[in-house]
This record gives sequence, structure tokens and C-alpha cells, in this order.
Amino acid sequence: MSANRRTFVKLMAATGGALALSRTRPLFATPPVGRAAEPLRILILGGTGFIGPNQVKYAVARGHKVTVFNRGRSQGEIPDEVERLYGDRNGQLDALKGRDWDVVIDNPTTLPRWVRDAAQILQGHARQYLFISTLSVYASWAKPNMDETAPVAQLEDPASEDTRKDYGPLKALAEQEAEKWFPGKTTVIRPGLIVGPEDPSDRFTYWPVRVARGGEVLAPGKPSDPVQIIDARDLAEFCIRMVEQGDVGTYNAVGPRSPFTMGEMLAGIRAVLPASLDIRWTWADADFLAAQKVRPWSDMPVWIPTAGEYAGWSQANTDRALAKGITFRPFAQTAFDTLEWHQTRPAAEQEKMRAGLPAEREAEVLAAWHARTPS
Repeated sequence: MSANRRTFVKLMAATGGALALSRTRPLFATPPVGRAAEPLRILILGGTGFIGPNQVKYAVARGHKVTVFNRGRSQGEIPDEVERLYGDRNGQLDALKGRDWDVVIDNPTTLPRWVRDAAQILQGHARQYLFISTLSVYASWAKPNMDETAPVAQLEDPASEDTRKDYGPLKALAEQEAEKWFPGKTTVIRPGLIVGPEDPSDRFTYWPVRVARGGEVLAPGKPSDPVQIIDARDLAEFCIRMVEQGDVGTYNAVGPRSPFTMGEMLAGIRAVLPASLDIRWTWADADFLAAQKVRPWSDMPVWIPTAGEYAGWSQANTDRALAKGITFRPFAQTAFDTLEWHQTRPAAEQEKMRAGLPAEREAEVLAAWHARTPS
């Protein structure tokens, strides 16, 4: 048995075979979903990833007629009344031809040519095109309070389709393609870190899982360091309301409504766990973590140091989205639901998460911290 596996088994045994959650599910006030004033015909390109199923569910509840277009490899939890069209953004778009919709929602696209090819077909066959972009489009994050008028990143190599290295610039060009084919009819939503149940990246999930394990928890930076996230369900509902309202333009979509810190985030997670669970925070500063080769955002998810080229990250201006009615569920609900979902995942996914420090590595860093700093 590997060291990682032995550690996982010990941790599971220590929590009674599952990560610790309060025995009584917290009661969250979830407002009922009312019917929209005007039912829409909505085409969702994708619809089976992280955001899409939430959009579909909410749109159907609002009384809209929904069609999804994707490769058909995974349908997720798509209601039976949703129409399914099959194809591929790489040239297999025939299923979209000769059809009319009120609204197109484009979820999974990074490459500008994917927007161009679909929009060429759909131009004149829909009155609004909503494109899911990203806060990563901005050219600089050196200053806080970045709003939608800030310059976007430029693609250095016009032929590049490297979605890892050039993710932001490619998304910026994709935004421009949407506006080119739907001039004055395009809505661009720029979310930050999207979190919640079903998130395959583990970029937020790491924290509820780690805190629920208990013991000494390595926490990055300072408790006052800012963070911004948005629950995928809140993002999905905002998108549907925006097309219902016919609102166009560009919007930073990230929460919560008021400034939020790393300390508040961890305390919010702790609040949904049993009071008897032993949890102790050890805050290590950014310089120490860098010296230990502990990377922000990946090894310490959600968090980025508040100095240097990303000093303004997690402090994006969201006034425009707030004015259009974006809403955010209680953070405790996001934390609780994420942890509850994690417990339903296959054991291999629970054991080896895609973000965050493995238990052994965290223990090494904590030992190094205590070796240089008196307890």
C-alpha cells in the first residue's frame, strides 16, 4: 500500500469513514423559483459541464424551452424535457442549421474560431448571444477594483491555440468574435473562481475537505487577504436572468456582495462542521510559502498573495453585475453542499484531489514553519 493510500485510510478511519459534517443539515433559506414572464427558446452550447446543468435546471424551472448542443459523451443531470442536439465545435455543426432560438448561451468555448463558426450559423437565428468568459482576460491585475473597462490581454502569437498558456488572451478574442457576429446583442459574463458541488477542479473543494479532516491546518498568507468566488448555481441563475431581461454588455461576475477574506472563508467552513472537531489554524506568510515552493492558487487554492503583479486579484469591481441583480447564496451553503457532494465521489477522486497539498506535504511544510518560528 502506498504512503498516500495509508494516509488516506488513516484519515478516513479517524472520521468514522467519512469526512466530518454536522449531523443535522443546516437550514438555508432558498427562495422558490418562479416562472418567467416570457418563456424563451434557449440554446445552450455545452450544457453538461460544471455550469451548464445548473443553467438547464434553472431555465426549465423558470418555464423556458431548452435545447443543449454537445458531443453527447456525458449528459449529466439533464431533465427529460430538454431537447438534445449532437455535434462538435470542431466542424460538426449541422444540427444547428435552419433552427431559430431566442437566446444562445455559449459555455465551454476558449478558442475564438469555435465562437466564429457557431455564431456564423446562428446569426439572424437568435436575438441574443451570452458568452461565458473569465476574469483572466484582463491584461494586468496589479491594481484592485478592476472594472469592465480595463484593457484585456493581447495574444502574442496570432496562431496560438494553447489554451493553458494563452487562456486569457484567447478568451478575450472569443469575446470579440461574439460581439462581431452579434453586434449590440452580446452579453459577456466574466466569472472569477467558480465553486460548489460538481466542481471537477477541486480548487475550492480542497478547503472544506481539508478543514473537515481536522487537526493543524496550514493556512496561507494573512487572515485579512481578500478572496472572491462564485457558486456555480449563482452564476447559472444570473445568466438566465440576464437573458430574460435582455441585458447586453460585459459584467464581472464574482462574489460575495461584500469584501470577503481568507480568514472569513476558513471560519465559514469551520462553522458547518461539528463544534467538537479539533481544528487549529497555522498561518504561514507568503515569503515562507514561496521558499517552500508552495504555489498559490494550486497548492493553496483560492488564495493569491496581495503583492506584486496580482495584488488586485480577488478584488474585482462587481458594481455592474450587482446593479443587474446578481445574487449570492450563503457561503455556509456552498461550503456544506460542496463537502456533502465530495463524499459521494468515487474513492479515487476523494483520495487524490486535483488541487491543494497532499497530507504528507502539508505536514512537511508545517514542520518547517515550526522549526523557524517558535510555537
